[in-house]
Amino acid sequence: MDYEMDYLDELQFDQTEESEEDLLPAYLREPPLPTRTYGTLSYNRRSKCWTVKGDPSVTEMCKRLFPGSAGSKRGEARFTAHRRMVGDLCWLMLRFPLDINPRDRALWDKAVTEARAHAVHQAIAERLPDRMSPPEGSFHGELRPFQQEGLAFLMRHSRCLLADEMGLGKTVQALAYLACTGAFPALVIPPAHLTRNWTEESSRFLRIGGEAPRVHVIRGLTPYELPPADVYIMHYLLLRGWKDVLPSLGFQAAIFDEVQELRHAGTEKYSAASLLAESCDRVIGLSGTPIYNTGGEIWNVINILEYHFLGDWESFSREWCYGYGNAVVVKPELLGDYLRREGLMLRRTKQEVLSELPPKRRAVQELDWNDKLYAQLMAPVLPDVIRWKTDGTLTASARAMLEESISQHVRQATGIAKAPYVCQFVRALLDAGEKVLLFAHHHAVMDTYKQELRTYRPGFITGRETIAMKADAVERFMCGKTDVLCISLRAASGLNLQRATCVVFGELDWSPAVHSQAEDRAHRMGQEDSLLCYYLVSPQGSDAAMQEALGLKVSQFVGLMGDTPLSPEESAEAAHQARRHVEMIAAQMEATP
Repeated sequence: MDYEMDYLDELQFDQTEESEEDLLPAYLREPPLPTRTYGTLSYNRRSKCWTVKGDPSVTEMCKRLFPGSAGSKRGEARFTAHRRMVGDLCWLMLRFPLDINPRDRALWDKAVTEARAHAVHQAIAERLPDRMSPPEGSFHGELRPFQQEGLAFLMRHSRCLLADEMGLGKTVQALAYLACTGAFPALVIPPAHLTRNWTEESSRFLRIGGEAPRVHVIRGLTPYELPPADVYIMHYLLLRGWKDVLPSLGFQAAIFDEVQELRHAGTEKYSAASLLAESCDRVIGLSGTPIYNTGGEIWNVINILEYHFLGDWESFSREWCYGYGNAVVVKPELLGDYLRREGLMLRRTKQEVLSELPPKRRAVQELDWNDKLYAQLMAPVLPDVIRWKTDGTLTASARAMLEESISQHVRQATGIAKAPYVCQFVRALLDAGEKVLLFAHHHAVMDTYKQELRTYRPGFITGRETIAMKADAVERFMCGKTDVLCISLRAASGLNLQRATCVVFGELDWSPAVHSQAEDRAHRMGQEDSLLCYYLVSPQGSDAAMQEALGLKVSQFVGLMGDTPLSPEESAEAAHQARRHVEMIAAQMEATP
């Protein structure tokens, strides 16, 4: 903190001679002596919460004003031991003074002191300039204006989500934040395939005492004594093994890259991330797609960054969603606005900050497919379908497992049945001089692509390759040794493939965010050509149902993240442009002798 405050003191922005007392909100100032009390306030060490016990009028008021406090017995209300909640309690006690349990007095005084310190820090931070750059000598590089604004946002809010659209340099902004705060040692948690990228970027951009930082990549599930370093890097799959160790290692900051990896609670990975975040003063989440399916996933993500900022799950799903346990947000735009207004999220799109980046255009192209092959592939699944329809003895869990199995078989059969026709379409693009990223999901479908497109020497990133093989495939594509790169839909994050001029989806995914992330492997800074994204669908099989589902989920993703969906006119123009592009290719092919 000393390093950070020294740097803030050097900045030229309007400050007055106000005392810390002046900067405090009224509810955090020293209260007057009460004439009477309405109950007691004590600390529950097991559940880590402050408990109010008192008159029914008081506890009922707590539960009305703070729905998250309602998960307790009659005559008591519970508040998470968090500085925001401590502020709420101070505000409540102005109206209903409470007796502090003597054994908890020291804890309460400490909690109030921390809440006041945070409020003062935030009051000072709010006066920072709208744009900031790291102090000279701490950062090797230059930020674009919108990245300077992103850095200023991170400096104001030490626990937040940087949700810029993919390709806008979230990694660089996070490293600039570390350079500004001097928050070392820092722990970066990326997906496994991005550990090398973070190692290289940390060494490239950060400078400590004029030198590149010491970077250590943590290996294995078994904890060991870590060597001295400034930046530690550990991928998500290792968190569970280090769960009990990480909180005690004294990290000053935690950066969760692709934080949507934590959108599902209840796992050891999530629990370890939560404990780590609790032990750090600064916690930054990075993700261009923090919501993959339903808007309620954002509750799990925000809970890592700022515990119970959105209340507990019961109150969140009741107030923001369609009812208790429902994860579909009723008004995602309203929730997105709230997160931005409260400093929990910053979201910028390419259209907002990179006017030179050509817009994406999407086209849905229906293909022919092999009916006989589809029927042959589906034959082994038919008994399961009949069983699912007629067996009334199936338990709910057994039925769910059977549904998942059938769904996977239908998806794979659909992908295989149309794969030769997908390859025909891609060959036409390649023969017309296009550079293509071809996305699919199943290995069996990728095997067909490999056979059908072998004369084009395609590269592959499917999850079956080693890190070296993956790097070689990327290099071959970016250096022009091949013009087609086949990538698994769920292995697309973190790749920079702006040489591509076309993105082709040979298979669909249930989540719109997966498609968006795949598109953005090409739609990034450095992209010079207009990018066309083709969704190749079959007339039967799983594609129709997936398209319908994607339409519902897109409304959740677009609304919550604050993105603007294409207008009908823009969609029509996009389709028109894409159709003209295909017609041009067809004309070129006909003209070829």
